[in-house]
Amino acid sequence: MKKNKVSAPCTILLAAINVIVFFILTSQGMTEDGLFLLEHGAMYVPRIMEDEEYYRLFSSMFLHFGFEHLMNNMVTLVLLGWNLEIEIGKFKFLVIYILSGLGGNFLSAWYEVWTADYSISAGASGAIFGVIGALLYVAMRNRGRIGDISGRGIVFMIILSLYYGFTSSGVDNLAHIGGLITGFVLGILLYWKRNGKGGTNSQG
Repeated sequence: MKKNKVSAPCTILLAAINVIVFFILTSQGMTEDGLFLLEHGAMYVPRIMEDEEYYRLFSSMFLHFGFEHLMNNMVTLVLLGWNLEIEIGKFKFLVIYILSGLGGNFLSAWYEVWTADYSISAGASGAIFGVIGALLYVAMRNRGRIGDISGRGIVFMIILSLYYGFTSSGVDNLAHIGGLITGFVLGILLYWKRNGKGGTNSQG
């Protein structure tokens, strides 16, 4: 008798890592405290540039400012990441997620250096916006849909999310934009349809 496999194991694994990291840090201090997260890997450009703590570009992707921040990101990750991973494959999904998160952080860091306005930042939203960007491209290649998600719905989500970010305080909008662009470009590079079919040729 065959055991049922999880359809999107990488999506579940990434969400689990974020949740586990959050609760480990919660047991040690206040995750809403920027200085506490700074000491545990949050992104802060002076630390990256002056102290060469480049790992922060990666580690900050798994940190969140409080439970609400975590849950908003994880619900979005599971709902959207599930669809993308099934369509594009496990390995390509991980590449898109991680490189989009890094791409978002690089753009955010560049902007902070340019403006000399530095802040502590953390969260998976740059990587999640990369998933959204890749989903948009895949939907465009599949007659405007990917699974139960429509291309118009994805565009509406992007507009609504960016509007919320730009009208709210404490949101790293450049990380969102950088992740979105990186994910869309990676979607172009990594996704292609089988001839005459809507699936991919990746076994992930």
